[in-house]
Amino acid sequence: MSKHPVVLTGVFVLALSLLSGGAAFARSYATTFPLPETPLSEGGNWTGGKTTGLDWADVATTPGFAFGTQTGSGGYDDSTALLSGSWGPDQSVTATVHTVNQTGGKVYEEVEIRLRSALAPHRNTGYEINFRCLRNSSSYVQIVRWNGPLGDFTYLADEKGVLKGIKDGDVLRATIKGNVITAYINGVKVAQAADNTFAGGSPGIGFFIQGAAGVNRDFGFTRITASDEADTPPAPSP
Repeated sequence: MSKHPVVLTGVFVLALSLLSGGAAFARSYATTFPLPETPLSEGGNWTGGKTTGLDWADVATTPGFAFGTQTGSGGYDDSTALLSGSWGPDQSVTATVHTVNQTGGKVYEEVEIRLRSALAPHRNTGYEINFRCLRNSSSYVQIVRWNGPLGDFTYLADEKGVLKGIKDGDVLRATIKGNVITAYINGVKVAQAADNTFAGGSPGIGFFIQGAAGVNRDFGFTRITASDEADTPPAPSP
């Protein structure tokens, strides 16, 4: 995608910011997923886990809602969608979550934000910040580094407890600045980690389901905003 200032109808914004007295381009993308698509594309602005990575699942949409397409029995083939084009290394993604029929127990439903991520055949790298769709003592927020091959990942942070839980309508946010990755729920910091492995890549989203089938539309995102501005304001409370 071009780094020249462009505005496309609907979902894409490329803005010009002034940083330290000079001009710098800051890229951003916002969508409420207006189209029914499998996989999510929005005119080629997204690339998918199955479409590009082959070993992972794609993200699908109905108007106003993005969700995963995993079967729930395929292991760690998380549904993945990354924004295409070139992005600066300091990134922020804000997403509004939809979650109903929260089950818990041995059923794991996660919504995920991706930062500095990349997809290639049989390769999925970058940082995943995941939130279990649950609000009790079994809730968690995790920061994970994806190392490339299917099932190869490293936990960087694992925060548990009811204060890490999410409910329908909550606003989630994850940022990476330098080597510091931070997760927020409704503007409150809930997890943080540092890692130097990946210096660049794209922001995106993902979903994970384990222990159940046919419930993919019980959880997902209704809107997201991604940016590579160095200083993005905190997400507002719902």
